Amino acid sequence: MNKSTVWLTIFFAVLIWSGIEPKDSFTWFLEVAPALIALPILFVTRKKFPLTSLAYGLILIHAIILMVGGHYTYAEVPLFDTIADWMGSERNNYDKVGHFAQGFIPALLAREVFLRLEVVKQGAWCNFLVCCFALALSAFYELIEWWVALATGEDAEAFLGTQGYVWDTQSDMGMALIGALASVMLLSRWHDRLLLKLKKQ
Repeated sequence: MNKSTVWLTIFFAVLIWSGIEPKDSFTWFLEVAPALIALPILFVTRKKFPLTSLAYGLILIHAIILMVGGHYTYAEVPLFDTIADWMGSERNNYDKVGHFAQGFIPALLAREVFLRLEVVKQGAWCNFLVCCFALALSAFYELIEWWVALATGEDAEAFLGTQGYVWDTQSDMGMALIGALASVMLLSRWHDRLLLKLKKQ
């Protein structure tokens, strides 16, 4: 069984589980939509612009995070209810995991595209632009949440997942920025080695 088969098996297994009696069907669709959009894009580009194994792995992790959030809604993931109880908090913070990933994983993908297409060279400017991209993507997602809320009214409450926290939007973008910075600091050297290996193929 090759890596692609394993990747697809995990993706569809979690997707099917996620779609079985989700907490809210409308919220499920909104949450998993990015993963469903990404899948055909990855399929179409797999030969002309294959990504590193690290990038594919992180995309799968991000998709799983979205699917879990879609199944339970981000405010009601059971494990994070338990964690909130341990910490004496009333807020389920699974959404912060999602927004950290929203910075961590797109930052790596942006870095891969920027370097391979020679948009910018490795170094400080690359790191800066990668983090800017991740933060801009996070801000755009917050706009999408706002537009959905305006269009659907109360039906979007589970999708927004603010849980009454007045600074939710700002903290979401802050987590994405932290995720992007962590990605750059923790993965750059490993990513460089994989890019070099991919270039030699």
